[in-house]
Amino acid sequence: MRNFNTTFRDGFILVGFSDWPQLELFLFIFISIFYSLTLVGNTSIIALCRLDPQLHTPMYFFLSHLSFLDLCFTTSTVPQLLINLQGHDHTITYAGCLAQLYIYLALGSTECVLLVVMAFDRYAAVCRPLHYTTIMHSQLCHALAMSSWVGGFINSLIQTGLMMAMPLCGHYMNHFFCEMPVFLKLACEDTGGTEAKMFVARVIVVALPAVLILASYAHIAQAVLKIKSMSGRRKAFGTCGSHLLVVFLFYGSAIYTYLQPINSYSEKEGKFVALFYTIITPILNPLIYTLRNKDVKGALWKVLRRARDLGP
Repeated sequence: MRNFNTTFRDGFILVGFSDWPQLELFLFIFISIFYSLTLVGNTSIIALCRLDPQLHTPMYFFLSHLSFLDLCFTTSTVPQLLINLQGHDHTITYAGCLAQLYIYLALGSTECVLLVVMAFDRYAAVCRPLHYTTIMHSQLCHALAMSSWVGGFINSLIQTGLMMAMPLCGHYMNHFFCEMPVFLKLACEDTGGTEAKMFVARVIVVALPAVLILASYAHIAQAVLKIKSMSGRRKAFGTCGSHLLVVFLFYGSAIYTYLQPINSYSEKEGKFVALFYTIITPILNPLIYTLRNKDVKGALWKVLRRARDLGP
């Protein structure tokens, strides 16, 4: 550990997209636009969920948490990426790298758990409609949201702690932020035991929630098919379709990145997959929930009309 601390006290070099210098200007403009849209879109969702009384329901309570998560999730990596794209200094300190890794893992783990909570909410709404308000009462909603955050940060603390104990060799990270698979590739001795423990933790945080969500939606599909009216079926599928689309986008990229063996992980492919779930997915979430949701669109128009009436 003494050699590790001395060797890496100056930090790491994030290679980023310097292998494709012709793409850097395009990526800087593209990412800047999408990051701005992410900030505006998710902030708008949070504001709408707080301002409109009709959105004071469990579904929109959890949606506001998801939007806040997406804001923090993308902000944990994108500013660093933009700095690297516009300059020649691609360095990050050892402490900064660990902090970024911890925060990124914590927020990603929290979102994994929160999506399960949102699936449970949809299950209660569709499969137990008469008891929905009794089941999803305010205290339970706050407890579930808090459990998602606490569970995510505890998981990140464990995984970051395990990585801190690993001896590393090399200063170059072939990525645009300190992501776990790239960090593990810097290990300079056999760390099979540590990696096995971390893989089990990733299965619990990524694969198990995905299974629980699919099980919830299997029950939801059965309940919806029993509804006789086509309008009732459309409404039930519409309420759940947005959440299911978000789940597929998030878990598809997470499973690709974190549940494949480290030896087969491609750093070049991993960079572009990471661009998708750190930049594209956070802006898609507010678009999916607004364009496919009449309640959110109605709340948005009310707020805009109110602002227009109050204007000069």
